[in-house]
Amino acid sequence: MRKILIVGAGQSGLQLALGLQTQGYEVTLMSNRTADEIRSGRVMSTQCMFDTALQHERDLGLNFWESQAPRTEGLGVSVAAPDAGRVIDWVGKLDGYAQSVDQRVKMAGWMETFAQRGGQLVIHGAAVSDLDYFSRNYDLVLVAAGKGELVSMFGRDASRSPYAEPQRALAVAYVHGLGPRPEHPDFDAVRCNLVPGVGELFVMPTLTTGGRADILFWEGVPGGPVDVFQGIKDPSEHLALTLELMEKFTPWEYARATKVELTDAGGTLAGRYAPTVRHPIGRLPGGGLVLGVADVVVANDPITGQGSNSASKCAAAYLAAIVEHGDKPFDEAWMQATFDRYWDTAQHVTKWTNAMLGVPPEHVLNLIGAAGELQPVADRFANGFNDPADFENFFFDPEKTSAYLASVSGA
Repeated sequence: MRKILIVGAGQSGLQLALGLQTQGYEVTLMSNRTADEIRSGRVMSTQCMFDTALQHERDLGLNFWESQAPRTEGLGVSVAAPDAGRVIDWVGKLDGYAQSVDQRVKMAGWMETFAQRGGQLVIHGAAVSDLDYFSRNYDLVLVAAGKGELVSMFGRDASRSPYAEPQRALAVAYVHGLGPRPEHPDFDAVRCNLVPGVGELFVMPTLTTGGRADILFWEGVPGGPVDVFQGIKDPSEHLALTLELMEKFTPWEYARATKVELTDAGGTLAGRYAPTVRHPIGRLPGGGLVLGVADVVVANDPITGQGSNSASKCAAAYLAAIVEHGDKPFDEAWMQATFDRYWDTAQHVTKWTNAMLGVPPEHVLNLIGAAGELQPVADRFANGFNDPADFENFFFDPEKTSAYLASVSGA
């Protein structure tokens, strides 16, 4: 029986650990927190997962909360005008619904399931020296902990990382009491509110520790009027500031948020990081090799909501590569080929996300505007969040965009 060590108990690490478990591998999972500490801790992300990523969970029988979590059936875009009105407002329908489950709920539940199924769970914040010691006892070591010392083992791939600094300041609040969007009161949608020169406000339904909730998520341009959350420790102050900025820049969203309250004391999060692609293989001091997983090696800004989707897709790709490899050694060539298999998917996410962080060119503005007049355009844009590879066909190239809009208009 092949022995595999996974460091990090997030979406990718746990999904991969549980998947390998079902295939008969002897899996050890290292986490720096217990399930109870995760469940009672601070929120970690916004994690809206689209159909393909959700299907990877279903394939492994890990969709424990699918019947409870709100079904997000659409994705809407609004663009703010200088007078705080809207110049654009539309919603596209998703072919398959999306869902968000608070990672405190999911990761704690999955971790307990892993242990119940006989997996070895080690609660320990691993350092490079620990991995150097452990690596001698395992056939394969995977690093799925996207923060801290271990990430430093994986060098930055400058050719795939155009940004050296954070491109957005991030601020999240989980709330109860948000009213429905009057434009579509009968179904849930993620709402992307673009405020040119300022940033973006995302609003999405979720399932949290206390049931149904909504997430208010500001992405502020660094140094701009929304980049004001750094250093705020009081959750109620964080929420008050979130609402104040909504009232000023997105009053149509503020109008349904006047009665919200935080879900719990751990319901806020703020931070920033530079989007980075790293080389996938880490070298330990003793000569051993480790393979980076998901956002350890491809960390995109959350502006396109792809983090947990990419983590799920990476775990699925790695699981298939490990099982297919049989009893052969997990050498450097295999590690690189396994990452390359994931990069086939991830490259489209990185290209699209980095494009959305910049000032949109005229043809993209035309595309977003046309979606307000042509429902097929809105629907295709919305479904790009599930399959970002499709943006290659109509988003990046002005000529492809024009040809696509002409074909839809003609039809």
